[in-house]
Amino acid sequence: MQQHRLKQQTMMQQQSLYQYHPSLFAAPQIEPILSGNLPPRFDASTCRSVYVGNIHPQVTNALLQEVFSSTGPLEGCKLIKKDKSSYGFVDYFDRRSAALAIVTLNGRQIFGQPIKVNWAYASSQREDTSGHFNVFVGDLSPEVTDATLFACFSVFPTCSDARVMWDQKTGRSRGFGFVSFRNQEDAQSAINDLNGKWLGNRQIRCNWAAKGATSGDEKQSSDSKSVVELTNGTSEDGQEKSNEDAPENNPQYTTVYVGNLSSEVTSVDLHRHFHALCVGTIEDVRVQRDKGFGFVRYSTHPEAALAIQMGNARILCGKPIKCSWGSKPTPPGTSSTPLPPPPAPHLPGFSATDLAAYERQIALSKIAGAQALMHPQAQHALKLGMGAAGASQAIYDSSGFQNVATTQQLMYY
Repeated sequence: MQQHRLKQQTMMQQQSLYQYHPSLFAAPQIEPILSGNLPPRFDASTCRSVYVGNIHPQVTNALLQEVFSSTGPLEGCKLIKKDKSSYGFVDYFDRRSAALAIVTLNGRQIFGQPIKVNWAYASSQREDTSGHFNVFVGDLSPEVTDATLFACFSVFPTCSDARVMWDQKTGRSRGFGFVSFRNQEDAQSAINDLNGKWLGNRQIRCNWAAKGATSGDEKQSSDSKSVVELTNGTSEDGQEKSNEDAPENNPQYTTVYVGNLSSEVTSVDLHRHFHALCVGTIEDVRVQRDKGFGFVRYSTHPEAALAIQMGNARILCGKPIKCSWGSKPTPPGTSSTPLPPPPAPHLPGFSATDLAAYERQIALSKIAGAQALMHPQAQHALKLGMGAAGASQAIYDSSGFQNVATTQQLMYY
């Protein structure tokens, strides 16, 4: 009886809304962009429930109900309280209200904490992959979702699941994920064929997942619950259960592996290349020229992570390098003496004196140009002065090349 009255109330409110806001019900229908960790081939066409994550501990069930009733009458609301970050589920009478809640309330701050709102689904909708073969996928673009990752790897017929790991606090991708396969040969083929391929605006890195890397997420999938849930790479308390020993999470990893090096690249070349990125303090550089790879060790884990992000696919001696984490963490007690800056590259045909003179002339030309721009009325006098100075300077230097600095000075006038 109560449910019948609620449905009648819903109909009356919708009629009232249509009378004053007909555009709310006009085509095209509101349709949230699928994001977060939704199951592969997830169909939201009949879904009327939403998952709410990252809820502040002070939020009560009544407050949650009040916030989400702003998009339509609720059939039910359930809040699961946790110490650090709660979560909940909201059921609507109609799908449109649920879709509107995802579009308008996702990211809304309650007590200064942005909530995450997405479609909810039954745990049985995601396949149990506890006995499957898992592949680690790194260097993911921020826009890559579960659906995008699954679409990329589903060219292999036994691909069963794909998950992107998300930062619970920021709601952003952590830049890596896991793909599961029922067949080991397909998993190996995916690693061989897709490693280094472009997905979004980055080249992804594929390898076998560390043992137990997805165990926490799989437990979350296998736990059947009577209520709908949204598994978005996190556990019930909002804390992600990815492998803490993985290089992305372990602060002991400070070494960058650099692959696809040209045979002529030396340790000095590699040091100079990464020094130019200006991402941190470099402590060691080693190159295996006969094998085409090398290592660059930084003083901290965040510096190495930024070097991987910025250095990957950059051209060094005509070849795009591939950057990833070194295979082993930096042993405790390793000397942390910073390397001195690498020597400047040698320019054939110019001596150190020539370079110093060239830099001095460049500086003078910039000063002269700035003065001319700042004092237009003095341009005529400046031209005369520069003409006299130019008469006493050779247009060509001792090496037979045209004096670039002098040419630049004359170009101002």
